[in-house]
Amino acid sequence: MTAIVIENLGRSFVTTTGTIRRTQKTVTALDNVSLTVEPGELFGLLGPNGAGKTTLTRILSTVLLPSSGRAEVLGLDVVRDAKQLRPRIGMVYGGERGLYWRLSGRDNIQYFADLYLVPPEVSRKRIPELLELVGLKDRAEERVEGYSRGMKQRLHIARGLINDPDVLFLDEPTIGLDPIAARELRTVIADLHNAGKTIFLTSHYMYEVDALCQRVAVVNKGQIVMMDTPAALKQLVANLEVVEVECLSVSSEAINRLRDHPRVEAVHVDNRDQVQVLQIQAPGGVKYVPEFLHLLDGANIQKVVTRQPTLEDAYVKLLGKDAISV
Repeated sequence: MTAIVIENLGRSFVTTTGTIRRTQKTVTALDNVSLTVEPGELFGLLGPNGAGKTTLTRILSTVLLPSSGRAEVLGLDVVRDAKQLRPRIGMVYGGERGLYWRLSGRDNIQYFADLYLVPPEVSRKRIPELLELVGLKDRAEERVEGYSRGMKQRLHIARGLINDPDVLFLDEPTIGLDPIAARELRTVIADLHNAGKTIFLTSHYMYEVDALCQRVAVVNKGQIVMMDTPAALKQLVANLEVVEVECLSVSSEAINRLRDHPRVEAVHVDNRDQVQVLQIQAPGGVKYVPEFLHLLDGANIQKVVTRQPTLEDAYVKLLGKDAISV
């Protein structure tokens, strides 16, 4: 049985704009999305903020209703069979929502075990195992309000596993975490996948998806732009070199001059604190560095490096101006 089947799925919202003259506007969050996920697969949904990733995840986890199309998880329709499906899936959102801060880590997991009607004899064994899995065994009796953000997110993972779900949905689980906490959480996710869990992961972190996922769907403005393995996506930019130019200031006119260069395929601007990093994709890019710098005349250039393309560069090529800094 295919773990997840999505056919022509759509979701629209009606929102109100304006202060004095208020008007209604229809926003399309998902537009005719179709995909499948196999049992035991770690599938990634990659896209910028507002692309529709969370909307799709919430529909699959029976939190939202679709406007059109259909979706099945474990052979159960997410609308018609929601009651039967919910005990068999787990859902983890990024951020700090969904925990009770005045309770201990152990009591939080016990509370959700009771909500899922996990038998006491099962929860007594499973809760310590989950706390050990996410590295919180020694902090289990402390109140969650004293946990770091990374610890809270690991507790979210334990909460999402309390019912031993067949499919686990992870919606940007490492968002806002420091690099060490994010790496620890990725290790937990990889261990779960190696243990046979089917995992549906959304993210806008290229490294995370490249390191964890077997297949990836790139989504933008509610539509799937491409779906394949991370290695296949990187083949889109296999013939390119990337020139990174670090500047303190660069004008939009200079960036447009770069984009108009006959050898340049894409230019992505990444704002990092007070510095702008221009990522210029071009075949044989290193040969054209002097020309690129000439086009940036007037910019305060700090550093220039060349490198081979990554999944992030494939993402930029696919999305163009809609790609965001990561």
